[in-house]
Amino acid sequence: MNVLVFGATGMLGQAVVGECLRDRGVERVIIVGRRPTGLSDAKIVEIIESDVSHLAPHESLLRDVDACFFCLGVTSLGLSEAEYSRLTYDLTLAVARALVRINLHMTFMYVSGAGTDSTERGRSMWARVKGRTENALLALGFHAAYMFRPGAVIPLHGIRSRTSWYNTVYTLIRPLAAPLARLAPTMVTTSDRLARAMLAVARDGYSSPILESSDINRLGAH
Repeated sequence: MNVLVFGATGMLGQAVVGECLRDRGVERVIIVGRRPTGLSDAKIVEIIESDVSHLAPHESLLRDVDACFFCLGVTSLGLSEAEYSRLTYDLTLAVARALVRINLHMTFMYVSGAGTDSTERGRSMWARVKGRTENALLALGFHAAYMFRPGAVIPLHGIRSRTSWYNTVYTLIRPLAAPLARLAPTMVTTSDRLARAMLAVARDGYSSPILESSDINRLGAH
């Protein structure tokens, strides 16, 4: 497979890139970002764009992509609904629409969150925006699209979040990561399980376009 990754420097993106580099079935990992990742591997091709939705110049490279892992995301804390929508819905759909025009045969995978509101009418602002984003992606026309809704994600293997207080919390609970994922599969997963689950779905598909935390833990357990 040839895969495309957005958000490769974030916590989840780091895990996905690492899993793709280890997987013998992945031949090329194309990373789109605003700045170089500093990674060095024969599989990696980097596209550097200040606007990550500006993909037309790279059409020839993206035509052969089999799966896109969209791991970009921000916390809604301190943001208005308009600001959060711009950074979540607007950016994601700008990228997805550009990709559909280039290669609608790829599988698009989006990291959403547990509690996302598919009705788009609930009280929780972030859940409404995520629900609107999911619904739009599913209607866009990709060969296949999957929405991953993890609960708490505990980073492993030295992966760190760009949000400092997340790292403090994760450091404290990291020893409990594996037991928590087993005992509370609907609420907790780990970065490596999520990455493995996304790669498994990219390769084999899944029975539902929406994967909750328990689905992620089951698929990513090995």
